[in-house]
Amino acid sequence: MPGLLWPDFWSSYPRPFDKMRHPLHPVLVHFPVTCWSLAVFADFASIWLEEAAWRWSGGLLTIGCTMALPAMLAGMIELSRVPEGVAMRHAWAHMGAMLCAFTFFSLRLLLRLDQLQPLGPNTLSLVLDTGGFLSLVIGGWLGGKLVYGYGVGQDQR
Repeated sequence: MPGLLWPDFWSSYPRPFDKMRHPLHPVLVHFPVTCWSLAVFADFASIWLEEAAWRWSGGLLTIGCTMALPAMLAGMIELSRVPEGVAMRHAWAHMGAMLCAFTFFSLRLLLRLDQLQPLGPNTLSLVLDTGGFLSLVIGGWLGGKLVYGYGVGQDQR
């Protein structure tokens, strides 16, 4: 299928990841989604539990942002499997929402460090957490719509 990642010129050549039986993206996304969600919970819990809670958040943000990179790469590779039309528009919206989440959480991670020493959350941190979590929910819903609504990534035999 010609498209943005595979122009007409290459359409007659085999795609390198078409032989994979299972898409890799859904396997990888659980790590950043879980880590980022728990980091938000830990940051808001630190309002009451203080340092005992926000210390967890730094590690969770680091793991989430690190694991988001291979998850996003796998999603870009598998974009060629999405049919044109409404499903492709949802795929682009999913990518945009998840890129926003990645940006919010990466900024949150960078702002919480002072000479590589973690800092507790302040108002800006909690705003970034909220924006990241909302983007994560919207992106997750769009990803679910791609799989369950349009059958993206499902074996069509």
